[in-house]
Amino acid sequence: MSAHGNKQKHESRNPVQRALIAHFKRHALRLTRRTGPRSILDVGCGEGYMLEALVRGGVTAELRGVDLSAAAVDDARRRLGARATIERRDARELAELGETFELVMMLEVLEHIPEPARMLPVLERLAARHLLLSVPWEPFFRGLNLLRGKHVRALGNDPEHINHWGRRGFLDFVGARFRVLEAPCVFPWVMVLCERTG
Repeated sequence: MSAHGNKQKHESRNPVQRALIAHFKRHALRLTRRTGPRSILDVGCGEGYMLEALVRGGVTAELRGVDLSAAAVDDARRRLGARATIERRDARELAELGETFELVMMLEVLEHIPEPARMLPVLERLAARHLLLSVPWEPFFRGLNLLRGKHVRALGNDPEHINHWGRRGFLDFVGARFRVLEAPCVFPWVMVLCERTG
């Protein structure tokens, strides 16, 4: 996601959007606490909004974030200071180095990347046990965009979203490789807590 788009989403003054984002963060925090991780990697951490929410929620794990955007990484470093290690880096490099984390998060990223199925084995190598994943819940996400007059010419589809999943489709996509532990209703997103099977 572009840095501008992510900032707009998290810093919106629209009360409905703010409520939806707060709901998303509460569920992510609850599922993170459920796993009790000592180390967390946020893949595609953007400007660090989710890591900041974990810190504010009292998560004491060692935090690390990686993103490909230099501007987003700079912003995340300012936001989190010494509380997290933020790097401009491809997660595939970390996987090649054999680094693992007790919880790997990839929130609102898979819809942006070509061939998302190729990312699952990378996440599997990075995760010692648990993964927390989310994508927009289609077609509702697009419908909500249309209702607020966003991306009207594209029928509500964000031009940066190149993959689209319904709830069942995403659970099947994730479940083909991981064991799904919980998939709460976090409308208009699909969020899944899962674990490695091996």
